[in-house]
Amino acid sequence: MKQLILTGLLFSIVCWKTHAQEEAIVQEGEYGVSLGASHYFGDLNPNPRFNRPNIAFGAFFRKQFGNYVALRVAGHYAFLGYSDKYNTSNEFMRQRNLSFNTNIWELTLQGDFNFFKFVPGSQYDRFTPYVTFGAGIFNYDPYAYYHGQKVYLRPLGTEGQGSSVYPTRKPYGSMAVCFPLGVGVKYSLNRNMNLGFEAVYRFTTTDYIDDVSTTYAPDAQPHFLPDGTPTLWYSMQDRSGEVNGGTPIGIKGRQRGYSNQKDGYLLAEFTLSFNLTSYKCPSAQ
Repeated sequence: MKQLILTGLLFSIVCWKTHAQEEAIVQEGEYGVSLGASHYFGDLNPNPRFNRPNIAFGAFFRKQFGNYVALRVAGHYAFLGYSDKYNTSNEFMRQRNLSFNTNIWELTLQGDFNFFKFVPGSQYDRFTPYVTFGAGIFNYDPYAYYHGQKVYLRPLGTEGQGSSVYPTRKPYGSMAVCFPLGVGVKYSLNRNMNLGFEAVYRFTTTDYIDDVSTTYAPDAQPHFLPDGTPTLWYSMQDRSGEVNGGTPIGIKGRQRGYSNQKDGYLLAEFTLSFNLTSYKCPSAQ
């Protein structure tokens, strides 16, 4: 009986010392990289569907404030793209025949909030789910291909932006604001490294990631060059004739996009991070 009590006492002391050592480790922050997939949601994919993922990667620094709260600065690259040819169940969208691609360069500031106490290298507190949200800016410049030629769409003003015919339709810029909101999980592999996964949606302030927003404006610019060939603007603002037997559907004022709904995109990534830690001397008590 005495041996049993002594064994239990020794075990308790070892566990207490181990826990005290873990508590003495203070996570100051993390720096890391992320790799995963991106997906676009907007006028060309309003349902939405997760059927055209593309590449995304980034780097981040996370400053820890205790075991539950952190502030993160992150930079990302993502490729987005979609086409009306994927909308086979919607006849109007199929005939509309618009498409786009764009590179996204993003910088965000986010708050991360752990559900559980997180201590790198701990036997007991090495895993936690978390939520993240914040704000950022990103650069985009949509383009499409016409007869094999890469054509940037923003300078064309495909919906009459910048024309005297539609003075209220201002050209959109190449920068916009985003608001990331998502969830993630992370696991401490050891005292120095963490592995994680997160899915974060970006709400944005622009409806032109895809260069589609409002109504057709075929009277905004000239249709033909002096030699009788269609202008590039006219060819790109309404591409329905390429799949609709040569008959364009871009009547003035007809819906081209959904102006009451901003575009957005999702990043789903695996993360690998490296801890910055310090050691807090245990108190005498």
